[in-house]
Amino acid sequence: MANRDAPSYHLGVTQPLKAQVQNGRLVLDEPTDLPDGEVVELVPVDEVLANGGDYLDDEERQRLHQSIERGLEDVKAGRTVEASKVIERLRARAAE
Repeated sequence: MANRDAPSYHLGVTQPLKAQVQNGRLVLDEPTDLPDGEVVELVPVDEVLANGGDYLDDEERQRLHQSIERGLEDVKAGRTVEASKVIERLRARAAE
């Protein structure tokens, strides 16, 4: 498990990584842009699925669903932004 006090990096996009267990060790052989020394938390897929596919508590899940509903209402009302513009803004923020 990751050290919660270790520095973390926000990559903007989640990079799914796969590892296999060989001789009691996790073996990861996936290309990545992560920096050397980055700590990555690996969680068994079965554990994630047993928790409903995420680690949200009831309050967080309720907020997520409310946010999705607001987003759908925005789309129906025509309050949208072109995806390329959103990506451009996110990249500019990440460069700050």
